[in-house]
Amino acid sequence: MGASTPPTQPTSGGEVGSPTDGDGIRIDQVTAALLPTYRDVRIAALIDSPRAFWSTYEQARARTDDDWAAFLETAPRTWLAFDGARPVGTVGLWRGEGQPDDEITLIGMWVASVVRGTDVAERLVRTALQAASDAGVRRVVLDVAHENARAWAFYSRIGFRPTGEVNSMPWDPAVTEEQMVLDLTARS
Repeated sequence: MGASTPPTQPTSGGEVGSPTDGDGIRIDQVTAALLPTYRDVRIAALIDSPRAFWSTYEQARARTDDDWAAFLETAPRTWLAFDGARPVGTVGLWRGEGQPDDEITLIGMWVASVVRGTDVAERLVRTALQAASDAGVRRVVLDVAHENARAWAFYSRIGFRPTGEVNSMPWDPAVTEEQMVLDLTARS
């Protein structure tokens, strides 16, 4: 499970990589060139924070290279954060079946422990929120485990609010999470 280096071909915006803010952190959209890196980051996230995701480490490890390639074709829009050449986080946007056209779900949010407490998580989420806004989305929803107080505080600080809708993780009904929502039309 080795980390890959960042791509040298253009990202979605046509540039090579995305600019850093002088601290070596950049956010890149996942492309075919970044798929092996995304796979490794996703597996690392599932090992590090297994109770935060709807899928499991076992499910991710069982995916073949063809499964991961198919994921990219049908996947949500997904980004990776890099600190220099090292991947340190990920986030995605996904529209579920039956979800309104003006709403999207923020999924797969994770940052490595070495960058927790920095602004990397916020940069990832703000990148996803900007992409959602640019696509004409009005509402972004997410699910956060009740037991994850740090995530609750983080999302609340950004402006997400609980909706009252509660679900359980499919792999453990004892782990409950609540939906939060951010109205992008109310942002300045």
